[in-house]
Amino acid sequence: MSASESPASSPLMAQYLAIKREHPDALLFYRMGDFYELFFEDAAKAAGALDIALTKRGQHDGQDIPMAGVPVHAADGYLARLIRQGFKVAVCEQVEDPAEARKRGAKAVVKRDVVRLVTPGTLTEDTLLEARANNYLAALAEAEGRLALAWCDISTGELAAAALPAGDLASELARLEPGELLIPDRLLERERVALTPWLDRLTLLPGARFDSLNGEARLKALFKVATLAAYGEFGRPELAALGALVDYIALTQKGRLPQLAPPGRRAAGSRLSIDQATRRNLELFATLSGERRGSLLAAIDRTVTGAGARLLAQRLAAPLTDRPAIERRLDAVAFLLTEAALRAALRQGLRAAPDAERALSRLTLGRGGPRDLLALARALKIAEALAGELTAMTGLPPALLAVAEGLGRHDTLVAKLAAALNDEPPLFARDGGFVRAGHAPELDELRQLRDESRRLIAGLQADYAKRVGVSGLRIKHNNVLGYFVELSAVQAERLPPEAAGKEGFLIHRQTLASAVRYTTAELGQLEQKILSAGDKALALELAIFEALAAAVAAEAPVIQRTARALAKLDVAAGLAELASDASYVRPEIREDGRFAVAGGRHPVVEQALAAEGQRFVANDCDLSEGQRLWLLTGPNMAGKSTFLRQNALIAILAQMGGFVPAERAEIGIVDRLFSRVGAADDLARGRSTFMVEMVETAAILNQAGPRSLVILDEIGRGTATFDGLSIAWATLEQLHEANRCRALFATHFHELTRLAKRLPNLALNTMRVREWKGEVVFLHQVAPGAADRSYGIHVARLAGLPAAVVARAEEVLAQLEAGQDAGALARLVDDLPLFQAAERRAGRKEPSALLTRLAEIRPDELSPRQALELIYELRRLAEEEGGLS
Repeated sequence: MSASESPASSPLMAQYLAIKREHPDALLFYRMGDFYELFFEDAAKAAGALDIALTKRGQHDGQDIPMAGVPVHAADGYLARLIRQGFKVAVCEQVEDPAEARKRGAKAVVKRDVVRLVTPGTLTEDTLLEARANNYLAALAEAEGRLALAWCDISTGELAAAALPAGDLASELARLEPGELLIPDRLLERERVALTPWLDRLTLLPGARFDSLNGEARLKALFKVATLAAYGEFGRPELAALGALVDYIALTQKGRLPQLAPPGRRAAGSRLSIDQATRRNLELFATLSGERRGSLLAAIDRTVTGAGARLLAQRLAAPLTDRPAIERRLDAVAFLLTEAALRAALRQGLRAAPDAERALSRLTLGRGGPRDLLALARALKIAEALAGELTAMTGLPPALLAVAEGLGRHDTLVAKLAAALNDEPPLFARDGGFVRAGHAPELDELRQLRDESRRLIAGLQADYAKRVGVSGLRIKHNNVLGYFVELSAVQAERLPPEAAGKEGFLIHRQTLASAVRYTTAELGQLEQKILSAGDKALALELAIFEALAAAVAAEAPVIQRTARALAKLDVAAGLAELASDASYVRPEIREDGRFAVAGGRHPVVEQALAAEGQRFVANDCDLSEGQRLWLLTGPNMAGKSTFLRQNALIAILAQMGGFVPAERAEIGIVDRLFSRVGAADDLARGRSTFMVEMVETAAILNQAGPRSLVILDEIGRGTATFDGLSIAWATLEQLHEANRCRALFATHFHELTRLAKRLPNLALNTMRVREWKGEVVFLHQVAPGAADRSYGIHVARLAGLPAAVVARAEEVLAQLEAGQDAGALARLVDDLPLFQAAERRAGRKEPSALLTRLAEIRPDELSPRQALELIYELRRLAEEEGGLS
């Protein structure tokens, strides 16, 4: 860092503060040489968040300036940590050569400007992103009294919007899991309930940013069209959200936009609606403890590319409700399941395919490098080969025909990239050395001159060493002196006058404690040749890189289509591989309300059991008319919750276009899926477990309709017995009479079975158990009927409760079952305490003399002699009772 670049210098601080004022909400990464420096409050925040040193350097307005810094070469790692902690970062680079600044005066400050705002929703670097998951930036807007949501993954170019029916905001946000959500400030309070889980991801913007007319004009200009009708009939709320989204991307990327696909419009009701509580309860993407392992996604993911994994997650998050669209997906899976050899060849090719979507996005943003160009070349070449594999087959279903067409041919671009690039290029273009030898003759000449000059340096070193008679002479290089001759201090003192004197060829440059440094006229001339050749070579390479990037940008829409075709092929082949490995079957998709599964299995539990060498017990489920509401009873640990969840998961898998774990499945289209299976305290909102349960149940009863599927487990268990029974009773009636949906309702309230006599669509089913020699065996089988009792005490014994507690519980249960009235409970309250009751069951009428004497002892009142005498007395009593031999 030069003196003119000291933080204490007022011109530098003036520049820093001016830039910081433009970005008050972001940490400013201020480029100074090889470091990004942070000052004042930014430095303190970064030091705490990154666990780096907080130092002081210079003063401003009479106060020390706090400073912290991170090396430029390691900046991505630090950025990732800051973004994960909710910070936004403004990256400020030097946009002028320091030599140009020096021309304006010794104290001139190098020009700097923010080249990018890094926010949670605008990440593009592989080091900052998860390869197998999307990172969405979303925008919520309101116009004409209606809400709409738009979303974009700038690392892939996906762009879409949807109008939001009343009450759907929370479920849509749960589906997207946006990394950042833009909203007009006026909507925060009005939609606070739905937005509460996302408060740490909100970016509030002025309402003027969400103007629908400006949004429409922005989109037309971006896609160079006179009308957006070809992309869908967007309403004013959707245009407002899309416009705000695109403006924010342009703002954060400083005017550069990634290659965005034309906006897709998500029609209302085109996807299965799954609220946030249901996604959590069913563990679709993560377990309740937050781990991916053990989730449905982890269980079904057989994709071999990052793009395929992202598309699979998208489909799982938003299953379809359009039967023809589902059937097209199923046709592709069925074809690849049958054609095992083709499937194996496709998957082998896909494994080698780089992530073209993200490489393209980085290149179009000006953030890519030579490796991104090479990745695209390889991906496009693989796409051509895979297209050939597909088109060689006869009888391809429409979905795979569309994939084959989308893979396309890219011979010219692939040839251009392959001819220009080395097989192992550097990460950054600025490092040079990525253009293949022979591609550019002028570049080859400059490289030869540069390399030949370096060989001449080595020859000079040998010549100088011989001339001065010092074998240890070395020619070295640094960024301050350039090339120089270095000798130790002792060697320098022994130099002859003709070498280092006034007439000598060695010109003194620098004296250190242990060494002396010189230059020579030859060395200076040679250095100029090397620097000139190196600079020219690098400039030419950078020009070649820009030309290649421009060629890619010209083909960006076609490349984007190819990348998405690769992802679709990966998903179809992966689902076929899953069906083959796990014996899944094709579901029959129906337009009516039928829901019939024969031999259904839980995909996650089945895998876990298989890993332990155990077999999953399959079960049927038929929610057809006349029995569309099942009341399921049975003991804990018998498999009720697993059975409930597996049927919900089968519906999701079927409608996302996958095969299902069953012997046969008929799935009438489900428009909304609700699951209330398990709950926990929501301490952040001051809600008890029971309150959470009631909130989730209320959402179900207020929203479920005839095409919905509802999964309810143990409603009412979180409060007093009669309160809970009453709530469960009323809920069951509401589902049957008002919601009229398909539902599975598990309960321990056996009294509810009486409702079967007057609710014609209520069917009683139970988890089978068998008693053997006083033990209970859980069969994990569902059968018609109702459980005769709960077997809760047996489960308590298995859990390891003390034997005395289990025995006492059995006694209390027997008396309650015999009494069947309030008097029985009152008599129990006056009964003997736990341990006395245990003694009575053991047959002891009166306490022994030994125990009586022990009860009389007051240890703290005994003298040593009395204690000794007491020991003899207790021994005698024990002998009399036969306790000692």
